[in-house]
Amino acid sequence: MMKQFRRVAAAVMMQVCIFGTAQAQSFPNKPIKLVVPYGPGASADIVARIVAQRVSEDLKQPVVVENRAGASGMIGSNYVAKSAPDGYTILIGTDGTHAGNPHLVKNHPFHPVNDVTPITLAARGIIVLIAHPSVPVNNIPELIKYAKENPGKLFYGSSGNGSPHHLAGALFNQMAGTNIIHVAYKGGAPAMTDLLGGQIPLAYTTLVTAAPYIKAGQVKALGVTQKTRYKNAPNIPAIAEALPGYEMPAWLAFFGPAGLSPAVLNTLHGAITKALLAPAVASKLGELGLVVVANTPEQFGAQLKADYELRGQLIKQNNIQVD
Repeated sequence: MMKQFRRVAAAVMMQVCIFGTAQAQSFPNKPIKLVVPYGPGASADIVARIVAQRVSEDLKQPVVVENRAGASGMIGSNYVAKSAPDGYTILIGTDGTHAGNPHLVKNHPFHPVNDVTPITLAARGIIVLIAHPSVPVNNIPELIKYAKENPGKLFYGSSGNGSPHHLAGALFNQMAGTNIIHVAYKGGAPAMTDLLGGQIPLAYTTLVTAAPYIKAGQVKALGVTQKTRYKNAPNIPAIAEALPGYEMPAWLAFFGPAGLSPAVLNTLHGAITKALLAPAVASKLGELGLVVVANTPEQFGAQLKADYELRGQLIKQNNIQVD
């Protein structure tokens, strides 16, 4: 009886393996849905549509971009996390949807690390710390010295509570031992307006937003928040040059639901990274202030976990709450 059971079980497992192999070999044999958890026109939406067209051509199947906006990206991200892990529903997410927001939202509906399959980190956004010309500092060491001599008298603006711009300042305070006070704005544009008008002395913002004002001498660029200098703005130092180990990344990335088979993951990764690395695509993303990364699932998975843990620590230590 036991031998018969084992034979039946072995036959069933063989059929499952054959079916799984056949499914992976035939993938994709129908349209792929690429979910954007934001509205049309957002950076994630623009990148999704550029990549979708090339992936469609490569895999010989339509890649349909679907906007599922709401709840700071949580609605669309949760939809993909709960979808079948067959490769036909994938997501373009951000550091907000998968590293920051889960620590800010009570009863978050999915785990941003355990409930996803990382495909690739698509691109990084460049965040820069800028100062009004009236601030008597020109670099990070001078800022740290001035801030310590004037505790609680300096302020920095960001695009909102819990944003990477906010957390960049929180991490700076933690590592530099300063007390530069955060001022939350509803978006980067009003923060920039107040900085230009001298209402706030400092701000963290995207380099693409700040670049025209830096070039015109209306603001001073003190440093970028990535580990090294940005190759297209080599005169702006990395904050890490003065604070070793400092980094606050902002990124866009592709995810699938947890449980994607290795073969399906390999197919998606190959097509998406091929699209991202195409010179025309990299150039277009550069115009948006994005630097293409296109790393491996393993590399991105490690960074996702590290960023999730870092932001959780900063949010808890600074008692950051959403409005």
